[in-house]
Amino acid sequence: MSGHSVRGTATGRPRSRFRSRAGVLAAVVLTAAALLTGASPASAAPVTDCTPWGTTELRGGEYLYQQNEWNSETMQCVDVDPGTGAWSVTTSSFSLPTNGAPATYPSSYKGCHWGLCTADSGLPLRVDELGSVRTDWSTTQVGSGAYNVSMDIWFNSAPVTDDQPDGTELMIWMNHRGGVQPIGSRTATVQLDGRTWDVWTGPGASGWKVISYVLQNGATELTDFNVKALIDDGAGRGSISRAHYLIDAEAGFEIWQGGQGLGMKEFSFAASTEPESGGSDTQAPTVPTDVAVTGTTQSTVSLSWTPATDDTAVSGYDVYRDGAKAGTTASASFTDTGLTASSSHSYTVRARDAAGNTSAHSAQVTATTAAGGGGQAGALRAQYKNNDASPGDNQIRPGLQLVNTAATAVDLSKVSVRYWFSGESGAASYGTACDYAVIGCGTVTHRVRPSGSPGPGADHYLEVGFTGGSLAAGASTGEIQLRLNKADWSAFDESDDYSRAVNTVFADAPKVAVYVNGVLTSGTAP
Repeated sequence: MSGHSVRGTATGRPRSRFRSRAGVLAAVVLTAAALLTGASPASAAPVTDCTPWGTTELRGGEYLYQQNEWNSETMQCVDVDPGTGAWSVTTSSFSLPTNGAPATYPSSYKGCHWGLCTADSGLPLRVDELGSVRTDWSTTQVGSGAYNVSMDIWFNSAPVTDDQPDGTELMIWMNHRGGVQPIGSRTATVQLDGRTWDVWTGPGASGWKVISYVLQNGATELTDFNVKALIDDGAGRGSISRAHYLIDAEAGFEIWQGGQGLGMKEFSFAASTEPESGGSDTQAPTVPTDVAVTGTTQSTVSLSWTPATDDTAVSGYDVYRDGAKAGTTASASFTDTGLTASSSHSYTVRARDAAGNTSAHSAQVTATTAAGGGGQAGALRAQYKNNDASPGDNQIRPGLQLVNTAATAVDLSKVSVRYWFSGESGAASYGTACDYAVIGCGTVTHRVRPSGSPGPGADHYLEVGFTGGSLAAGASTGEIQLRLNKADWSAFDESDDYSRAVNTVFADAPKVAVYVNGVLTSGTAP
């Protein structure tokens, strides 16, 4: 059965696959025909399937193989061994561009998939009740074409659904070739179960959360792999709800080009509420780093940091204010509330895992809340215009200016402006430039910094500052033309960037933030 799944493309743009009702009926007709001819899908005899939507029961019905050719009319044939669950693509000559949807996702699955449940799967299970999730996953891969080797794990707010799950889609990319990549942007790199993974996050085409773990350097098999470590990591990042249910897991190949010779040697998936055997977890997470103050008001301080790592998974963070615990969070950000105006505080953060192991405290940062009594918050506004006609080229070109609506002058040396964007893939370092400024480019500073707790379209920001000068009451800096590029000059996809807008004349920019002395005074941070 096909799912309503979202995949990434070479450009990182979302796309959806929807199985039509006609496809469902075709699968039903195929199954009925098999019953009439006495060819049971669970038969141990080898099966050759060249239909778009055919399914075959595997290992007595515990798993189901699905052809799942949802985006092509090119013939796909697969030889399936119902007894062992192994299968191989024998005919496949797809030729789709890698910046769009794949042609097909032949795969095996276990659990309840769009209302169709396999036998004795042990699913669904609530995420907060999971004790162990393991897989043995072995594949045959080929050195040509464009495809990924992916496991797709679905979560839903209810134990079962016969439609699009309303929870998170977790994808595990064991390998890939041909320039394909997951949806969204790369937001972290983590060590989990002894391997290094790049973490990609982004929304699906219909708005559901997608988190993908891409194995660095790839592999052809994962033996006794701890899937729960990835689930716990995703939950710790706020991408997976612990109150949702794990409803099914499928493993196979998304194929854009070629595909002949790809095969599944083995796929087993076991989830249980029983804890892992073999001793308790005694290893503490690493210390959170890069703790930073991201904003203050008269009564709040907002913090962010680079996520910690753990041999199993980080389950949360404890935030300490002035040496006392101020609160906990599952994500790498926190807002401390109920503070007094013009008060100074110190903060540290420590990580913890599900076994109760805690890291040492992070380095300390300090913050001062905004002054009370009316101040000048919001008096300095950022305005923006789009100087870049192409959202898919290798540079970002925002036009910015500041307008002082206050009754007094503002010292520009204390002002900074942040424009958020997504770097997608490619180099992690950036070049920046000022092409023109009414006040002179020599007075403008510019750099790119990573977001402490990135959201969609906001894993980095361009920070603009000033070496000095004063902006008079009612005055404007005039236009400042800026640009930035990745060190390898690879392309951006600006279409979902947080601060980007389409206006080509200056207008107030609510998603471009202005800071005075490090305090957010106007605009909204992601």
